[in-house]
Amino acid sequence: MKLVGISGTVVGSKTKVLVEKVIEEVTKYDPKIEVELLDLKEYDVQFCDGRDPSAYTGDTKEVIEKVLSADCFVIGTPIFQASLSGALKNLFDLLPVDALRKKVIGFIANGGTFQHYLVVENQLKPIVSYFRAYVAPSTVYAHESHFNHKNEISDQDVLNRIGQLAEEVVFMQKALKK
Repeated sequence: MKLVGISGTVVGSKTKVLVEKVIEEVTKYDPKIEVELLDLKEYDVQFCDGRDPSAYTGDTKEVIEKVLSADCFVIGTPIFQASLSGALKNLFDLLPVDALRKKVIGFIANGGTFQHYLVVENQLKPIVSYFRAYVAPSTVYAHESHFNHKNEISDQDVLNRIGQLAEEVVFMQKALKK
């Protein structure tokens, strides 16, 4: 089983810290799971222009292939203007319709206000529902106050919820494979 953690932004570092922490917890929960971090900041992904996904080249093709290779995901995004990042929305737009079908997704998000947690419920879940993906019951939202001055997650409740999210994603994906 392969889990891909997606840091769905090209700016900042908190989202990547959160996704990496979930990946770390996944490997603690089940060391046999293959994990990979897909940090959109490290790729020059083209804007979706309506082409068939297989027609893209370079970094865009590589990113699409990494997503297609996964059995399950942890997807992270910062919340900008009460919405997911444009980089993550573009990634969703680039994917074939069946790319996430019957795959489990855990969401983690971060932002500057406590109300932004609603973006996961009102925007991210409907998008992956279109793809016919399964969503882990737990989601994690971290406010900037949940990080210390070294950009480490310092809130124990957030760390506990990250561990729970990691377990749920693995448990659900294994159950679906049976």
